[in-house]
Amino acid sequence: MTAYVFPGQGAQFPGMAKDLYDNSEQAKQLLESANDILGFRITDIMFNGTAEELKETKVTQPAIFLHSVVLAKISDSFEPNMVAGHSLGEFSALVANGVLAFEDGLKLVSQRALAMQRACEINPSTMAAILGLEDQVVEDICASIDEVVVAANYNCPGQLVISGSHKGIELALEKAKEAGAKRALPLPVGGAFHSPLMEPAKEELEKAIDATTFSQGICPVYQNVSAQAETDIAVIKANLKTQLTAPVRWTQSVQAMVADGATNFIESGPGKVLQGLVKKIHREADVASI
Repeated sequence: MTAYVFPGQGAQFPGMAKDLYDNSEQAKQLLESANDILGFRITDIMFNGTAEELKETKVTQPAIFLHSVVLAKISDSFEPNMVAGHSLGEFSALVANGVLAFEDGLKLVSQRALAMQRACEINPSTMAAILGLEDQVVEDICASIDEVVVAANYNCPGQLVISGSHKGIELALEKAKEAGAKRALPLPVGGAFHSPLMEPAKEELEKAIDATTFSQGICPVYQNVSAQAETDIAVIKANLKTQLTAPVRWTQSVQAMVADGATNFIESGPGKVLQGLVKKIHREADVASI
């Protein structure tokens, strides 16, 4: 069985999706319609912008979403048995498998990006990566600190990203090094994504999700919140609302897909980050780009 996976923030690069625009009329139409929907020419920044310009909140998430979804839309071989996306990538997965329309998915991603930016301004905060410790050890370290600091991204065994207040992250990094972490380093992000500090963004996004039409998908989506196959629209919507304040259970999602029969994992989007993570979670998996 084939699982298609869609990357999250950080996968962007200057020149992204330009080859798709130049070589596919369908891709060109989708990307031009995105410019109209967003109200600015995001393609100009994707094709010609600097890495710094691509990091702008209103650009990064829609850009990765567009690259990922357009790739899936123009692929002749896109026949997924299951889909999943890492954080932002979950929206790409939901458009690719037909739960969300292209325009609705793009609008939600744009609203999500701006809501997250506003939440970062309300609660200055950050994230850090801990490498080389068991998940439980990192969870215990977070629980021992009298600040907001939580496990945010279960990326693969031995790689856990934590999220929280600046003070909380600082204390957690010290404790992780004491516990024998191979690496414990702060990440260059705008705030504490996938933590309780994203509550203002969650409330904003909930309203947008409620105002959006969801349809029955062509295959199950393995969602970050539950790490299991979901097909029920009410459940998918509820999980999507919770996603910003809950951890990304990527390790558990891949394990569930493998348990349910996935042998091939195809990444649709910029970069190859998810292929690397899938291989670390399940060595026998076949991985490729679309």
